[in-house]
Amino acid sequence: MSEEILINFTPQETRVAVMQQGVVQELHIERTASRGLVGNVYLGRVCRILPGMQSAFIDVGLDRTAFLHVADIWQPRETATERPIEKILHDGQSIVVQVVKDPIGTKGARLSTQISIAGRMLVYLPQEKHIGISQRIEAEAEREALREKITRLVPADEPGGFIVRTMAENASDEEFATDIAYLRKTWADIRDKARTSGPPAVLYQELSLGQRVLRDFVNPETSRIVIDSRENFQKLNAFADEYTPAVLPLLDHYTGQRPLFDLHGVEEEIQKALARRVDLKSGGYLIIDQTEAMTTIDVNTGGFVGVRNFDDTIFKTNLEAAVTIARQLRLRNLGGIIIVDFIDMENEEHKKAVLDEFNKALARDHTRLTVNGFTQLGLVEMTRKRTRESLAHVLCQPCPTCGGRGEVKTARTVAYEILRELLREARQFNAREYRILAGPAVVDLFLDEESQALAMLSDFIEKPVSLQSEPSYSPEQYDIVLM
Repeated sequence: MSEEILINFTPQETRVAVMQQGVVQELHIERTASRGLVGNVYLGRVCRILPGMQSAFIDVGLDRTAFLHVADIWQPRETATERPIEKILHDGQSIVVQVVKDPIGTKGARLSTQISIAGRMLVYLPQEKHIGISQRIEAEAEREALREKITRLVPADEPGGFIVRTMAENASDEEFATDIAYLRKTWADIRDKARTSGPPAVLYQELSLGQRVLRDFVNPETSRIVIDSRENFQKLNAFADEYTPAVLPLLDHYTGQRPLFDLHGVEEEIQKALARRVDLKSGGYLIIDQTEAMTTIDVNTGGFVGVRNFDDTIFKTNLEAAVTIARQLRLRNLGGIIIVDFIDMENEEHKKAVLDEFNKALARDHTRLTVNGFTQLGLVEMTRKRTRESLAHVLCQPCPTCGGRGEVKTARTVAYEILRELLREARQFNAREYRILAGPAVVDLFLDEESQALAMLSDFIEKPVSLQSEPSYSPEQYDIVLM
């Protein structure tokens, strides 16, 4: 399926949309003020070791200390026994680490001491000594041919191992040799900086989003890469000329008057990707709820009534939902535990067909994921590796009114809270008068339906109570002023 990549540059952020048949399949956003950290290599300092958790906090110069688990500490293969973290690290120790997961929410970045440096064709593993092949290259004969080719190009006495990437299927010896030289030089630079720097220090910074597009996103189906900035078009041209020459013919500078993302309907798709409800073409819809622990997706038939029978309606809705859910996971970059509640199906063949369609749609995803079959409750459980914030967390913040709950208290609930608080205040302080400052809806309620309750309380505390409407107050906000 032909694929186009649109890149929108502004001084503040870079946005990338991957399109297939005119439909947005993936969205990537990188802001200048908060670039992603995954892939960055740091010289860090051990701040604190937690033997009970077999983990350590490492200062790498970020706002929050980063997290290193003992399972992410590289140890030579010949090491027979696993050692506890307190035997490997000590407080104040300098250590070279790489970010494998961006800070998410209140959690700091996750680190590993096993360094990997990605190139166009290969991933270099300086601490290993083996050659691996991407799992997406399935033909055994092709895997063996690639392994032999890399073995021939890498001298046996040189350190380090390599993983052959998916886009290297048809690469020439010259392209491999160029990539190997680039990766070895990058690692040599990292080691030199580590020797001459004091922690915390940045030893290597991952490429910008625009450069990663040329290195990682392009595949045999990519027909065009459209860039809407002349300056960045020239920069990416120069980068491609040096590191990814095969991509050069695909680069296209967009010079139209209409914004690139408006022209292709990407702005509208971004707004839809932030909504809780996703409508299906059949009339059904999805409800997507993202929490800190997991994401739940509920499938509903909505207005779709089908043409044959109820089972057929459910089956068709679930089939369409399976494809749409896979696309929404990529669009929204949803990760962690994901629970999909398809509409209940009695027919086992229908269940199998929906699961097959779901797995087929998920096969386009570049992120590692696992899918379990239907549980006894009829739910599909899956996980999707989370390495960066979701689209909603990048573009949005919790609502200041409801605090992220998605709901606010009713005016009556707030009014009753005020009455209870007023009683507490009257027992603590001997004021001449009490004034209630609240939003218009709460004040209107006290003036109308709850006027008797307010008058009774005023009589009970034997003090006058006045009201003051504050249009700037949120529905739950109020103050009680002692006069």
